[in-house]
Amino acid sequence: MKKLGFVDLQVNGLLDMDFGGEGLTLDMVRKITEGLVERGTAAYCATVVTGSMEMYKNNLPVLADAIRDPEIGPRILGIHLEGPFISPVPGAVGAHNVSCVRTPSVDEYKMFEEWAEGNISILTLAPEMPAADKLISYATSRGCVVSLGHHWADNDSLQRAVDAGARLSAHLGNGCPNEVRRHDNPIWWQLACDDLSGSFITDGHHLPADFIKVALRAKTLDHFIVISDASFLAAMPVGKYGGFGKEVEIEASGRIFIPQTQALGGSHSTMIECMNHLASLGLLSEDEMWKVAQTNPLNLLGRTLGDISGPFVQFDCERFTVVQ
Repeated sequence: MKKLGFVDLQVNGLLDMDFGGEGLTLDMVRKITEGLVERGTAAYCATVVTGSMEMYKNNLPVLADAIRDPEIGPRILGIHLEGPFISPVPGAVGAHNVSCVRTPSVDEYKMFEEWAEGNISILTLAPEMPAADKLISYATSRGCVVSLGHHWADNDSLQRAVDAGARLSAHLGNGCPNEVRRHDNPIWWQLACDDLSGSFITDGHHLPADFIKVALRAKTLDHFIVISDASFLAAMPVGKYGGFGKEVEIEASGRIFIPQTQALGGSHSTMIECMNHLASLGLLSEDEMWKVAQTNPLNLLGRTLGDISGPFVQFDCERFTVVQ
């Protein structure tokens, strides 16, 4: 049976167009949205990664204009600010431009809110950064879902963040150093925290199958959310590109990485590829897969698909396909 398509809380761009890139236009947002719809994503959060203040000043109003657009606006469930209030620690900062990382500031966030015309739905930050608790409390009071990501926080910092209102772990299992302490590390703490939902990139490159299985058991079906983390290079051909202020490479396997640091540069996949990889692991029924790819992200935001018509996706022979 066909159903309305997937909901993705973390889309950075598509087809060499970047929500966090310089010179974003309404036409680019329209093309990204159309490309996502063609690939089975019905609604999404436009994700803006760490960048210059000039970028935010240009791009956030463009996204606010897109949200008002009668054609594509209903598909954009708000803006996801992934940064700039993240950790500059190597490994934790990932592919983000470390020179643009900023200390959490309620005043700066208010400026982002103004530029975005109140359309910030998710804020991802590092809870160990100075004054993070104050920003979490403020953003939460404004109806924003605060997400913990690109951090290397200790347990006390994580608990303070949850107490202040944080509700989500961003792409859990990624956005942290490759080498961690065996037991005392933030991955275990976040998996064990019942007050945090977790988003997970199930593209086959970001997380191994055994981690996904353990994460499902730890977070439970109600608090597990699939995201694509689609890069601006998602769906682009194999090759070398410029991005994040560095050289970025797409391998034949679809892995996007930065040769200089070996950090992953987002995903080459959209939700349908992520869901087909998850389906191949045999961990969930069809109804359960729809829950982690549509119901749970909508519930987190307190949203519905409303009057959105299409795209439609169906599950048949252990695989999702887009249908008319």
